[in-house]
Amino acid sequence: MIKILIIEDEIPARKKLKRFIDGLGLATEVIAELDTVQAGIAFLEIHQPDLIFSDIELLDGNAFEIYAEVPVACPIIFTTAYDHFWMEAFDSNGIAYLLKPFSQERFRKAWDKYILLTQSPPKQKTAIDDLAQLIRQNLSGQPYKKRFTISSIQGMYFLETGQIAYFEADEGIVFAHDKTGKKHLLSASTLKEIEEQLNPADFFRINRSEIVHKTYVEKIQRYNKNILALQMTGCETPLKTSQNTTAAFREWVER
Repeated sequence: MIKILIIEDEIPARKKLKRFIDGLGLATEVIAELDTVQAGIAFLEIHQPDLIFSDIELLDGNAFEIYAEVPVACPIIFTTAYDHFWMEAFDSNGIAYLLKPFSQERFRKAWDKYILLTQSPPKQKTAIDDLAQLIRQNLSGQPYKKRFTISSIQGMYFLETGQIAYFEADEGIVFAHDKTGKKHLLSASTLKEIEEQLNPADFFRINRSEIVHKTYVEKIQRYNKNILALQMTGCETPLKTSQNTTAAFREWVER
């Protein structure tokens, strides 16, 4: 059974998507239909769909706000009337971009792409993901960040990225915790801004507010059925994965 989430604020558009999905004749289930950013965040903090059909302009904001707040492991097919969001779409787990009004044929091509991706052997998919990351890095011309500049009352100093055990966002402020347990205030305003500068082979965003460094994951325990508790170097309190990231974290940490 393929669990599908629809994020769309237009009722006719939702009905059209469900009609096209039903027309596939496959074992699918639309587990929710949401029309706001806040509803999307709240739902994805608890549930993990297999695929998301997402409009971009919603009743209370832009859908990219959802994917900046909640790590999403599944593919997203974007459905929108605007053609200028495609670059952001493919930076947010997007695998297809359907411009409204789209035909059933265009829908089917996007669906076939989803099926092709999900049927890729795990090792092959990992290799494709790693290659895509390398291509993005080379195209941007920017290497992964090696150290962060920290401002303090005494002046400025540098914190090597390799010495950071994890990053934490707390009420709009981002901190780096080093391997000794010391907390450093960063100038970045969002965790996503930090995440884009890190090597994904070394760092993983385990929930909305924390990114961990693989080197400093000392112990992993089951917290409940879908959440793991991570004991980090220099941190007394275990950090917890979200339900949405647990499966992807298991795969990442074993690489």
